[in-house]
Amino acid sequence: MSKRAERTARPIGEPPREAARDPLPAVGGTRPAGQLAARGTDAVPGRSPSSASGEKGSIDHGPGGRDHGFAPGNGHGVSHAGGEPSPETASGTMADAGEPLGHALDLALGPDRSAPPPAAPLPRAAIPDIVIRRLPIYVRTLRDLARQGVESVSSEDLAALIGVTAAQIRRDLSYFGRFGTQGKGYETGYLSDAIARILRLDRQWGVALAGLGNLGRAIVNYRGFGPSSFDVVALFDPNPEHVGREIAGMAVLGQDRITDVVRERAIRIGIVAVRAGAAQDVADRMVAGGVQAILNYAPTVLKVPPGVAVREIDPVSALQSMTYYIDADGDDDAPTGPTDAEAALAARDDRDAAGGDG
Repeated sequence: MSKRAERTARPIGEPPREAARDPLPAVGGTRPAGQLAARGTDAVPGRSPSSASGEKGSIDHGPGGRDHGFAPGNGHGVSHAGGEPSPETASGTMADAGEPLGHALDLALGPDRSAPPPAAPLPRAAIPDIVIRRLPIYVRTLRDLARQGVESVSSEDLAALIGVTAAQIRRDLSYFGRFGTQGKGYETGYLSDAIARILRLDRQWGVALAGLGNLGRAIVNYRGFGPSSFDVVALFDPNPEHVGREIAGMAVLGQDRITDVVRERAIRIGIVAVRAGAAQDVADRMVAGGVQAILNYAPTVLKVPPGVAVREIDPVSALQSMTYYIDADGDDDAPTGPTDAEAALAARDDRDAAGGDG
């Protein structure tokens, strides 16, 4: 055996030597968000996408079983029913279709010199939308763990916290690269930062809000947007009586100003909180100015061109879909004794009273 072979050979089954990671550079030119968890210093060698794909034949659709995915090519930007499609047939994410993930992943993770060359990068349209929807939940949970001082977590423990299977987590992450190592798990700070960069949460996004009724006012005064990478920077309202007023330090502008202001400020995200009859016109003006993602609170389906993502939030429709599962046909089915939930609460109260033992 040559000297070079002696230096590189290792026993079968032994993982490759850990390679120092390059620092995580900023993606794009916008300012970093201050809430990102600090990245750990220990290198975590990765697993190949094939080994991270989970058990054969297992199918898991995440919380609630089935979800809805956005299909950017349908001309409407609305969600369609369906579970998680395969990478070959999946379509649609919040990002532009057809843009490779390889470059963004290299920026997010740095080169992994201990791993074999990766396969050809998947286009963004090949990532199932339901996977993208789960990534923010992973980031939030990982950051919570990091704040609690948890440096690493197994896929099983992470799955238990989120409500999915460990195979589902490994399968989701395998779309984007190699994370963690068998027997050690995931480094919480590093993985949360990497996923945040994949979601482009490493910067502050300006948001245009249209509609300053009760809902719109609540949205503009919500303090959770800033720490989560979003700032409402422009306010619009179709009601002339609201135009010119100042809310949260910003002047309310007329609906006819949407396109120009959105274009001038390079705003890419819009929130529609107007009545249903005005929602389509607002959305059209936002898209004309360059908005590529719309959060729609209006009780109507918006029609947008391909490449524009829409998330519909309709509390009434959500409530109406849940009443189907309520057993309320008659009093005969009402429980006569403590329910399982009540028993679990009583047991927890007993443990708390005893100082957490048991």
